[in-house]
Amino acid sequence: MKFVEELVVEEFLPTVRSMLAAELRDRGLTQRDVASVLGISQSAVSKYAHGEVTVTDEIAGDDRVREHVDELASGLADGSITSVQALVDLEVLIRELEAGGDVLARLHEAEEPALADHPSFRVHDPSSELRTAERVRSSLRRGLRIIENTSGFASLIPAVGSNLVACTPDATTIDDVAGVPGRIVDVKGRATIPADPAFGVSEHVASILLAARASGSDAGAALNVRYDPDLLAAMEDEGRESVEFDESGDLVANVGDAVSRAPGATVLYQTGGEGIEPITYVLGPDAESVAGDVRKLVSTGP
Repeated sequence: MKFVEELVVEEFLPTVRSMLAAELRDRGLTQRDVASVLGISQSAVSKYAHGEVTVTDEIAGDDRVREHVDELASGLADGSITSVQALVDLEVLIRELEAGGDVLARLHEAEEPALADHPSFRVHDPSSELRTAERVRSSLRRGLRIIENTSGFASLIPAVGSNLVACTPDATTIDDVAGVPGRIVDVKGRATIPADPAFGVSEHVASILLAARASGSDAGAALNVRYDPDLLAAMEDEGRESVEFDESGDLVANVGDAVSRAPGATVLYQTGGEGIEPITYVLGPDAESVAGDVRKLVSTGP
């Protein structure tokens, strides 16, 4: 009898540590630095570097594993991700890979063939509030890294600042929406993210997202950028449906009315008024998708 936790220790952990060690060395970290970041000995790093640790090809070849390793290595190397954040991110990934039919589940079934008779088998509950919240934060971090690495995004930041927010599947209040504390700001022509994402820190953009969802939108994330007719036209040319709303008065009711008129709209905008800056809100299924769509807009130009 073999538990999936044994596979995590015996196959997932050595594989991912080996991949992370290699990526960190490629980014200029010394063997001592890598040992400190990963919380392992320098002799262990040396073994990883010299291929003395067995790597499981099925895990190393998984697209999500490679993506997480690359993103975590970048963040750990430049200090934008802490070891604790990396640990949480990998814990969430492990739970996803343990789901029925996924890579750890397949490896587990190979060890325990009888498990194949249970197609809905899940070792851990993937719907717990903690794991749901961490999945949202992990997706949001990846979306924010896209924004940070998008040359020219700062030109889209309005005077009030931008925020990328994402919510849990059953979000009803601002506390169910994660965003950037203090918002994304333009510092010398570069989009700057002042703090790690947290829940309940965005009132305005979170309210827009919640109001849209309450009126039938299935969006899970939103990003506000400056309003510009050319930008709006470019998004419409990309096939996005847009709808205008009035930001004066009851914001929730106004957004709800707009979405009710255009249920498929993924671009909401208002053209401003006395004391109100015109803003465009881009909606999407998750933070990475929204950030990726805006990056494409920036790269192609209006």
